Amino acid sequence: MPGPDPGGIIVTILIGIAGAFIGGFITQNIFGMSSGGFIWTILVATLGAIVLLAVYRLITRRAA
Repeated sequence: MPGPDPGGIIVTILIGIAGAFIGGFITQNIFGMSSGGFIWTILVATLGAIVLLAVYRLITRRAA
């Protein structure tokens, strides 16, 4: 995600990785979708990372 991040590069990377795992978990366990190939996996991981980073930015802006 473009723009300044309140936690720095390391925190951003860790939140992105966690978001990718959460995105995969949601699609596989909650929606019942199995692995759909390389492109689907990259898409889900990217969307999960973006959503979690956006939530993190909202939380840190309100707390500051």
